[in-house]
Amino acid sequence: MNTIAVLCGYIMVIVFALYTFFCFYKQKAQRTCIYIIMTIAHILLYTASWDFNIIILYVAQLVVYSLTFFVYNIFYKGLSRLMLNNMVMLIMIGIFMLERIEIEYAVKQLCIVVLGLGVCLLVPFVIKKFPYFDRLGWQYGIVGMTLLAVTLLFAEEIHGAKNWIVISNIAFQPSEFVKILYVFFAAALLTRKKNFKHIAIVTAVAAAHAVLLILEKDLGGALIFFITYLFILVSATGNYLYLLLGGAGGVGASVVAYHLFSHVRTRVAAWKDPFSIIDTGGYQITQSMFAIAAGGLFGLGLGRGIPEKIPVVESDFIFAAICEELGGVFALCMLMVYISCFIMIVNISMKIDNVFFKFTALGLGIVFIFQTFLAVGGVTKFIPSTGVTLPFISYGGSSILCTIIIFSIIQGMYVLNKSEVDKNAKT
Repeated sequence: MNTIAVLCGYIMVIVFALYTFFCFYKQKAQRTCIYIIMTIAHILLYTASWDFNIIILYVAQLVVYSLTFFVYNIFYKGLSRLMLNNMVMLIMIGIFMLERIEIEYAVKQLCIVVLGLGVCLLVPFVIKKFPYFDRLGWQYGIVGMTLLAVTLLFAEEIHGAKNWIVISNIAFQPSEFVKILYVFFAAALLTRKKNFKHIAIVTAVAAAHAVLLILEKDLGGALIFFITYLFILVSATGNYLYLLLGGAGGVGASVVAYHLFSHVRTRVAAWKDPFSIIDTGGYQITQSMFAIAAGGLFGLGLGRGIPEKIPVVESDFIFAAICEELGGVFALCMLMVYISCFIMIVNISMKIDNVFFKFTALGLGIVFIFQTFLAVGGVTKFIPSTGVTLPFISYGGSSILCTIIIFSIIQGMYVLNKSEVDKNAKT
C-alpha cells in the first residue's frame, strides 16, 4: 500500500507539471489533468482514513466542476478558457487539502464555492446592462470607507486582526469585498482626470482606506490596497515618479507601523530569527519551515504529513502543508499556475478598449498576484508574515468568494470587450 501511495504521488506531480506546461501551450488538455489529479488525491485520502465522506465529497466536486465548465461557457460566451481552468484547478487543490486537514472545513468551503460560482453567473449580465460603473468613483470610495469604519467599530479580533464581523456563528471580513470597490474607485477616478489636484484628493481618500485597515491591525490588507493603488496610478498617468514617491512613503509607513504595533515587531523578529523565539512568536514560522523541509521535492505523500503541528494551517499557512505532503515540485507548479493567471489578466487588460475596464482588470490582477506573494512569502520566511490567505486555496469564505468574484468580473469585461470588437469587425 505504501508503494502504491508513493507511486500515486509521483503521478500527481507529473500530471500537474503537464497541466502547468499546458498553461503556456495547449489549454484543451488541462481539464483532463484536473480530473486525474482530483481522482488520485481522493484515492489517497480515502485509503489513508477509510472515511466514506471523502467519496461523497469527490462525487460532489465532480458534479460541481463539470457543471461549472458547462454553464460558464454558456453565460460567458468567448471566455478565457485558461482563467476558468486555473480557477477550478486552484479551488480543487484547496478543497482536497482541507479534506486532509479537517473535512468539515472542506464541506463549508465547497458550499461557499457553489454559492460564489452561482452568483457570478449574473456578472456578464450586470456588466452589459449597466454601463455606468465608471461614473460612480466617489460612491465606491464612500461605500468602501463606510464598510471599513463600521468594521473598525463593531468587529471582533481574530488571529490578531480586528476585521471580522461575527453574526451568530458566521464570521466574515468586509475588507475582502472592499478590495473590489477600492479597485473600482481608483480605476474610475484616475481614468477621468489626471491633473495634480485631482490625483492628490484621490490619493488622500485611497490612503484613508489603508489607515482604517491599519487601525484594524490588518496590515496585510493595507499593503495590498497600497500597492494596488500605486500600480493603477502609475499605469493611468504614465508618471513613474509616483512609483518612487509611493515606494518611499511605503517604507516610511512600515517604520511607523513597526514602532506602533507590538505584533508587527513580533513578526519581524520571527522573520529575522524565528528559532530564538520558537516558544512564542517564532513557533508558527519554524513549524512551517520544518514542514517545507520535510516535504523535499516530491513530498511525504497526501495524508502522511503532520500539518496540524502548524498553527492556523488551514488558512494562512496552507502552502506549508502542500509543500510537506505534495512536495516542492508540486508547489512550484502551483506558483506557475498563479503566474499564468496574472499574465492572462494583464493580457486581457491590454486588449480591453474601455479605459475603466482596462484599469479595473489590471487592479484586480494586482490584488490577486500580490496577495499570493504575501501569502507564500510569509510562509517561506521570504518576508515577514502578514496573515493573508492564499487565493482560492486557503480556508475562508470571504476570501474565496471575493476571489471568485474578481475572476468573474475580469471574465465578464473580457467577454463584453470581445463581443464589441467582433460586432465592430462585422460592421
